[in-house]
Order: sequence, then structure tokens, then C-alpha cells
Amino acid sequence: MPTEDLPSLTPTQLQALVVLMAEAREVNNKELKELAGFALTGKDLTKLVQLGLVETVRKPLPFTHSLTDKGWRVVREIHTAPAPRGAGSAVKSLLVLLANVHRSLDRLQVSHAEFFKHHAVRQEQPDVESAVRSTYHGLAKKPGAWVDLADLRESLPGVERAELDETLRAMARMDGVRVIPIADVKNLDARDRKAAVSIGGQDSHVIAIGLS
Repeated sequence: MPTEDLPSLTPTQLQALVVLMAEAREVNNKELKELAGFALTGKDLTKLVQLGLVETVRKPLPFTHSLTDKGWRVVREIHTAPAPRGAGSAVKSLLVLLANVHRSLDRLQVSHAEFFKHHAVRQEQPDVESAVRSTYHGLAKKPGAWVDLADLRESLPGVERAELDETLRAMARMDGVRVIPIADVKNLDARDRKAAVSIGGQDSHVIAIGLS
């Protein structure tokens, strides 16, 4: 039964969400056609935008699409909904794959956004990134140890929250860096919740930086 959290989707709409998740970036219709054999247009596009699952830039052509935070939340759970009406064996097999990807990532405590991330260009946020790395190593007991984002933020009072959030999202796509949620959210206090950074529709609370 479709719900507000898991709306009823056509096979094309479901496939579009999955491709955007797998690419974890903006994808235009030309790329979508090359990757998956279809473009996201017409009623399929209109519905995904109206549901708040996809953000589309219409000019210049071709249309460029990306998942919203809500889109990430839906595609993470889409395997729990019945297969779309008219879905063939390929879509049903895709749902089986998604279910097992979800199970494995849940066991590893890795978010979908982190799993599908692309390598970022390190020069995007050089100054704040350097400050984050230096502060992390001052707080961590050893390279690769987990540090609470709440502690990191308190140690960087001169960095604007939006700028630090942007840097953390960029760093989360880099080799040797992990920014993930705490599995047992019930044990999070108000300080940890406030310090979280949203990545791929999930609030992340800790960071680890390994040797590089």
C-alpha cells in the first residue's frame, strides 16, 4: 500500500531514482539516456518533482536532475514497497538487489550516500578542510578514530556552520574520510543532534580520518 513516505511510482520513476542514487550527482537527460536507456521527462518527471523527490534544472537544455533529501530517504526504502504495476523482471530484480544492498550497508553502518560517493577535488575547501583535518587529529586518539562532530564544531568556533557543513560533505566523498550516523540514535543527546550534518538525507554525527 503506497504511503506518503513510500509513494506509488511507475517503473520509469523508480529506475530514475535508483540511477540518481547510484550516480550520487547531478545527471542530465543525455547522460541518463546513455546510462539507463531513457530520459526523465513528461508525467514521470512532473510527478517526481511534485513529490519532492527530484530537483530539476530545466535551462539550459538538457534537463539536469538530482535527488533531494526526501528522494534519498525514499530510494533507501523503496525495496520495502510492492513492485510498481507493470514492472517486469528487470525492475523486480532491481528491487531484490536494493534490498540486499540496504541490508549490507546497514550491517556495515555505511550510509547509501557514502557508499555511492564520488571522489571530490581536494581544492574545493582548502582552508576549512585543513582546519578540520588539523582539529580532528588534535581530538582523535589515533588516526582513523571516531570523533564527535559536536566536539569538532566546538573546536572550530570561527568557522560558519554552513561553510563547515559544506566542507564536511565534500570531505565525506574523499578517500580516507568517513562521516557517518551513530547507529543507536536513541542515545544521542541534544548536543549531538544539533551538531549533525545532513549528507544524502541522513544526519551524520561522527567523523574519522585515516592516514593519507
